[in-house]
Amino acid sequence: MVRGNLRGSTLRGAIAACCGVAFLLFGYDQGVLGAVIGLSSFRRDFDDPDPNLEGIIASIYDIGCFVGAILAFLTADRLGRKGSLHVGSWIMVVGTILQTSANEKIQMIISRIVTGIGNGMNTVNVPIWQAESFKSHNRGALLIIQSALIAFGHPLSTFMGLASRQAEPSSFGWRWPIAFQGVFCVLILISLPFLPESPRWLIQHGRIEEATDVFARLGGKDSTINDPVILRERDEIIASVEEERREGIASWAEVFTEGKNRDLSRVLLGAGPYMFNQWSGINSLAYFLPITFERNIGLSTELSLIIAGVLGIQYFFISWLPYFFIEKVGRRKLLMSSAAACSFCMVMIAIMLVVDNLASQWVFVAFCFLFFDVFSLGILPVSWMYASEIMPLRTRNKGVALGVGSHWLSNFVVVYVTPTAIANLGYRLYIIWAVLNAVFVPVTYFFYPETARRSLEDMDEVFRHERFGITRTRSPGTRTREGGDGRISDIEDISDETIKTKNAELENADETNKSKTMGLSMGLQ
Repeated sequence: MVRGNLRGSTLRGAIAACCGVAFLLFGYDQGVLGAVIGLSSFRRDFDDPDPNLEGIIASIYDIGCFVGAILAFLTADRLGRKGSLHVGSWIMVVGTILQTSANEKIQMIISRIVTGIGNGMNTVNVPIWQAESFKSHNRGALLIIQSALIAFGHPLSTFMGLASRQAEPSSFGWRWPIAFQGVFCVLILISLPFLPESPRWLIQHGRIEEATDVFARLGGKDSTINDPVILRERDEIIASVEEERREGIASWAEVFTEGKNRDLSRVLLGAGPYMFNQWSGINSLAYFLPITFERNIGLSTELSLIIAGVLGIQYFFISWLPYFFIEKVGRRKLLMSSAAACSFCMVMIAIMLVVDNLASQWVFVAFCFLFFDVFSLGILPVSWMYASEIMPLRTRNKGVALGVGSHWLSNFVVVYVTPTAIANLGYRLYIIWAVLNAVFVPVTYFFYPETARRSLEDMDEVFRHERFGITRTRSPGTRTREGGDGRISDIEDISDETIKTKNAELENADETNKSKTMGLSMGLQ
């Protein structure tokens, strides 16, 4: 039951806002421990944890996220997108209470796992709910907004830590920034009753009339359940659901089999950018940015928090820029140029630590700023969109699940080793990140096909005609734009014959889908 009567852009904006709060919470959680772990009150209450324990407390959260992601894929079909987000948010509320009240190391570790499970569920379900509630031409922009909001969570947590530092030596100084996670959870839980379930999920569960009403509400004030455009959109999903049921559910064995669709190749290629994201060294800095400045170049706790917060603000604004050129430039060029620039920044960071004088300390800070900037222009947005753009529909959920799992496991390893590596390796840690970033460039050039301006069906054709190995698809495809009824209304470099063919296919599909709708509606009841 959905409360209220939000419609059109107001309803779409409300869904986007709810999803945005979840993404913001994701970013906030990644930065909040780094903002408080250096505070004297935190170190006093947890017996001055050594670098190894710091790594465990920080990274165990990512193990929780991994478990939550797996739970989401096991339960989302039964609970729904909204239902899963509701459960995930309540789990985070419990985890936040446990973290805020922690007085023992073991309670902090367990509560971090609990919070991570809730966040892992949300990070899987929120993008799916959002994608299934919006038109396809909105999804690229929404992914950029998602990345930007995640980026904004970092400075927000840092400045929260800086502000609460004024309460030192009271424990309130570290407890309040952690407790603030609950504010985001409450906002999500308050908004959910006023927002509809994913129409695709409703159709999959036989709730055809309810799905039609959701499509009409998303369409706008003038849209009705009898609107031809609304009925066409509903009928296309009904036909898709029928096709999926006829073929049966893809098994895990199919995902790990090459076959004609090259599923195994696509799983491996899809997991790559998720791993590039983590093995670039971004969270080696992001999780521990204030203590990185403290322990590497000797800045004070307060100044470290201020600089980390300013860096995060810049990171947030720069992360919006790909919105304007990611489709034109393409994924490959952005990924390669971003990785090369990240490698250069890490080399310079390492050199500045070796030089170790007053000037080099501030050059170190400058290249940390630059690293976050170039990371946000390429690796950040591409890593979160590439897997879903290359996986075939039949195995997409499982393939993306494996990619997200590789992300969280890589995140765990990186965050766990960072405090010890800072203490024992010094500048050598950044040389390791530099080498890994440099390796990403040739790997991307030789093996990763370009997905920009290509439909999911186009990518199916790419993988059917290319064997596993060096790709020949290195440039963006030809952009097509479609009208609200699915017909091509404007194109670039597409023949008139192609336009006629596609529009004719859509007209024939109308009649086919209408005949299928009644039968499937009865079968799904």
